[in-house]
Amino acid sequence: MSCFVGDTNFCPECGNVLPLPGMQDIVRCPRCSFGIPVNEFSGREIRSTVVFNPEQSTLALEDEQDSELKGPVIDRRCSRCNKEGMVYHTRQMRSADEGQTVFFTCIHCRYQEKEDS
Repeated sequence: MSCFVGDTNFCPECGNVLPLPGMQDIVRCPRCSFGIPVNEFSGREIRSTVVFNPEQSTLALEDEQDSELKGPVIDRRCSRCNKEGMVYHTRQMRSADEGQTVFFTCIHCRYQEKEDS
């Protein structure tokens, strides 16, 4: 009995995404080598989509003249407003044999956090 039940796009044993059916008689999972006969895919339409981050979120930061919001945006949740998206920069605040300090600024509420790495 399989661990996963449902969509034929996923391996019923390990849950990994299955490759598209090809010329072989069996579709093999690249992770656990579980095999599914190709005839189980007959009559099914297989679609895939790629979703990119919206362009306006990156353009909004470029238009800002505020120096504290310049830098790369990462998917980190703000502990004050609980929204996703923070800008970060790093500095070497301690001695050279210790890690650098990472400063995060929320792009929504401008709350600042720091993390010693």
